[in-house]
Amino acid sequence: MATTAAAPSLQRLDPSIPHTFMRPVKKINDHQDVETFLSSVAYRDIMIFVLQLNRCMFPSKASSESGSSNVEVWTLDSDSVDFSEPVRRLQLLLSKLESLIDEVAPDTGPRRFGNISFRKWCEEMESRAASIMDECLPPEILQRKSEEGETVTAKEELMAYLTGSFGSSQRLDYGTGHELSFLAFLACLWKLNGFAQADPGVEERGIVIGVIEPCVSPFYLTHVPYGSLFLIRYLRLIRRLILTYTLEPAGSHGVWGLDDHSFISYILGSAQLSPPIGPTDPTPTEGSLPNAPATSDVTKSNIVEKERKSNMYFSAIGFIYDVKKGPFWEHSPMLYDISGIKDGWGKINKGMIKMYNAEVLSKFPVVQHFPFGSLFVWKQDPNATSTAPSAHTSSGPQIRTQIPTSPSLSAQSNAGTRAPWASKPTSVEMGDLRGGVPSSHQIPATRAPWASQGGQQRNLPQREPFPPANSSEREVYRGKFYISTTILNRASLNKREVFFIVKKPTLPEKIK
Repeated sequence: MATTAAAPSLQRLDPSIPHTFMRPVKKINDHQDVETFLSSVAYRDIMIFVLQLNRCMFPSKASSESGSSNVEVWTLDSDSVDFSEPVRRLQLLLSKLESLIDEVAPDTGPRRFGNISFRKWCEEMESRAASIMDECLPPEILQRKSEEGETVTAKEELMAYLTGSFGSSQRLDYGTGHELSFLAFLACLWKLNGFAQADPGVEERGIVIGVIEPCVSPFYLTHVPYGSLFLIRYLRLIRRLILTYTLEPAGSHGVWGLDDHSFISYILGSAQLSPPIGPTDPTPTEGSLPNAPATSDVTKSNIVEKERKSNMYFSAIGFIYDVKKGPFWEHSPMLYDISGIKDGWGKINKGMIKMYNAEVLSKFPVVQHFPFGSLFVWKQDPNATSTAPSAHTSSGPQIRTQIPTSPSLSAQSNAGTRAPWASKPTSVEMGDLRGGVPSSHQIPATRAPWASQGGQQRNLPQREPFPPANSSEREVYRGKFYISTTILNRASLNKREVFFIVKKPTLPEKIK
């Protein structure tokens, strides 16, 4: 693991040393495998790469020739970020994948969930992925293989992560697990020396702004040709797929999740608005960039529309405004809650990284399909600390008869509702992330675990009260007529009773 004085960097492979590639395979089959994953070399490398991208987006302190201190802000429309040849090759790759949408029109027949034409798009993507990679990526990267006569090449490992980055053709959905697969694809290219050698943060910013960056406006999703390479980024492609084929959220928490589909934008976008840092400064955990928009501005649609063109956090919020209607507090209560933080964007950035660890990397439904090969290795990290099982890692099937022992949760049982890391203004390190996954029974499900620390508590507007849980099938309650039914929560497979209000009903005689 290469490091600077303040942050780690993902280690690149030495081209002069033979490397044996492997076809990535599924390893996570139950919640105990999630615990194994959280102490693995693969988990370590994923978090190093996420933290590496996160740090590069913090505003930078720079000294001018006159000795005065300047601050460079890395906005999405910044002219200070140059795109290297590898970044432009990835833009070309994404543009070719996006062009497939024009070839596969959405089905016009009746449907309940996602559009079945997405399956055709996935078939086309998987059948052409190999040739597109050959056209867009350097052959010395793709054809690299072991000198020991192995037949598996780097291309086969890269294919597994690339083709898993755009959603599930079986379930017609997209979520943070697919986003994780694309981050792994980029990290594999980094390990294989597929990106240019540069000063710390330079090529990483090119990756974020040149490859991951969201579209600047919903207009471009439907009106700008796919050949406009300067607009082709991963999140533009994903959002166009979601809108074209009405993809369902994968593993969604409903309104109590952070976002229906993505997460990384909130990490990198909050970093853009955090305090500026120098090359050796620790990563800030509170405070904001001077003149940055207030954290509460995400609830103001006019400010969101302005800021989404330059900031990833506001761009993600803007996409929510595009696809959801109604009060912001009602359809996005978690983000509304976070918007009340008064300790600045640095506090939000730290909390987002913690939440990414807990809600993405520690959740069985999210990471169960992540494959492991020679670049993301399924083996114990010798420097990992043991982790206690939690509701995050245990939200999956239990099929093993022999399991490794884990520390008891009794030491955490009296922690109350305070997240154990929320009151410590220390920088986010790898050790903090491995052992500090909060259990879901320790924090309110409707509140970000760190949002109430150092900020103003925001009470949601009062909703219309529902009838008691044991209400009859039809009942008059507080002057309104309700019909109850039972639905199946697709994410948790738990049934719950839901009440629908019927306006101006004609009540049955027995109720009258």
